[in-house]
Amino acid sequence: MNQTIAQLHERKSVRVFTEEPVSASDERAILEAACQAPTAGNQQLYSIIVVRDQAKRERLAETCDHQPFIAKAPLVLAFVADARRWWRGFGLAGAKPREPGVGDFVLSCQDALIAAQNATTAAWSLGIGSCYIGDVLERGEEQAQILGCPRYVVPVTLLVLGHPTEGQRARRKPERASLDEMVFEDAYVDVSDEHLRADLGRRQGADLVDAKAADERLRAFCARKWNSDFAREMNRSVAAMLAAFDGGRRDGDVRGEGE
Repeated sequence: MNQTIAQLHERKSVRVFTEEPVSASDERAILEAACQAPTAGNQQLYSIIVVRDQAKRERLAETCDHQPFIAKAPLVLAFVADARRWWRGFGLAGAKPREPGVGDFVLSCQDALIAAQNATTAAWSLGIGSCYIGDVLERGEEQAQILGCPRYVVPVTLLVLGHPTEGQRARRKPERASLDEMVFEDAYVDVSDEHLRADLGRRQGADLVDAKAADERLRAFCARKWNSDFAREMNRSVAAMLAAFDGGRRDGDVRGEGE
């Protein structure tokens, strides 16, 4: 196993940081690595916002499912899907571009998330931990306003970074699913009901031989995550984002401070 693959196996979410700041050189290295990520047609359909203003950090911590550690992180990076830059550039060149649509939005999201993953990998190689904040997909109108995102620029993930505490370094990384569960040949396969319950139950720490315990764990996880208020709000928010890209501004325009 080479060093890069080993670090991908070792990297885990870090939510508690020391007071040591992320140096300017490390920050630049992380941002430069992010911008080397694979991208659609070399367009880089994303932008990265380094959030330094403490008031904005506090608002993000509150709007992202009330998580105070966001405001305390040494480095906060917002990755935004940016279909605006090329759209504006085409117009300035007299190309008469169509309005960005839902496909452009999803492609921009892919670019932004791939860049964010490059950033986490680069950070880990520097001894810097990170945590993805998917909750930035909730309350999209507020997130866009906080980050000053105009039309066709949408926050899709937030990344907080810093040096892990000893406790975080020692914390065991949750076990990922086996390849047998995750990888198929040529086509997707719906596994048997029993196999699925056993696999997902094991992911929740239930004894493989205790089907009742597995079901109890799955029901609890469903209530906590899948059926939660934040999950329902996230779906409302993302639907509004898609509406803003579907034939222009309809009911769900998700914008920030200005056109």
